Amino acid sequence: MQHAVGSPLPPPHQSGHGPNAGWSPAAHHPGPQQQPAPASPPPGYTGTPSGPVPPAPPHAPAPRPPAQTPPQHGGPAQPQPPAPAPQHGGQPQPQAPAPHHGSPPQPPAPAPQHAPAPQGSRPPETTGHLPLPPGGPVGMPSVPPAPVAPDPTTTTLAVLLIGPAGAGKTSVAKYWADHRRVPTAHISLDDVREWVRSGFADPQRGWNDHSEAQYRLARRTCGFAARNFLANGISCILDDAIFPDRPAVGLGGWKRHVGPGLLPVVLLPGLEVVLERNAERSGNRRLTDEEVARIHGRMAGWYGSGLPIIDNSQLDVPTTAQVLDDILARAIASPPKW
Repeated sequence: MQHAVGSPLPPPHQSGHGPNAGWSPAAHHPGPQQQPAPASPPPGYTGTPSGPVPPAPPHAPAPRPPAQTPPQHGGPAQPQPPAPAPQHGGQPQPQAPAPHHGSPPQPPAPAPQHAPAPQGSRPPETTGHLPLPPGGPVGMPSVPPAPVAPDPTTTTLAVLLIGPAGAGKTSVAKYWADHRRVPTAHISLDDVREWVRSGFADPQRGWNDHSEAQYRLARRTCGFAARNFLANGISCILDDAIFPDRPAVGLGGWKRHVGPGLLPVVLLPGLEVVLERNAERSGNRRLTDEEVARIHGRMAGWYGSGLPIIDNSQLDVPTTAQVLDDILARAIASPPKW
């Protein structure tokens, strides 16, 4: 019997046994597909079984044939070491089917390869799966906007306008309250004092305990009204002629009646202006020139007290109200301590 040049010789035939299980003639001589042969014997067994393989005992994993590598250059397949046995209580792992005699070994599936990029193409500027925006010039950093000063015309406030008779307190307070963009009430101490009709203590007739008691009662009434207005979101401005040398019944009394958030501002024009304005008054609100001069002299003590002072000698009412708004805006941004 002759064989083709370069073909491997078949293993020697042993009596009583079939051909060697590690050698498959179909791997070298293609032909009709052969019937599947029994599984390969375990390592160390050189013959083939002459009868059917007995079934595996119950509750025991079936024996697995050793994996074989495809023959190289026509040589016999090399047996692989057996896989580790399953642990106690574990289920046997499924194994790949044993190779059949007479069928060629299947080569491993090739790894998938990406299609090559066309020549001359530029890779996209991407990071992962997120496209990068196109580059552009970087602008100059902008200057942060200046902080906006609080608007006193839209804030609920309680203002106390202090000044001598003839300073223009009532006129400025009414104008300021009329031109705000939020509800604002004007509370005049002189108006509340005149609620008393019979028994009114007129200061023009002299200052005594009776007139002092009516002033204190009027201040408490104004403070009570101011608290009610503020509790309902309505700003208020009050005006009174209080003296710096009497803090207990003056500024301190107003803060007790209204609250610590009261913002006091002083209107203090020159003496000539005060005398001229007082001469235009009539009724109980007109004072003697001596009394006006005395009150104006005592008001000079507000200088150096820390309270904001507006000299409205040359200012009309709208301009004075605008200066008042500027002072209140600063007071809101940085509450004063007085």
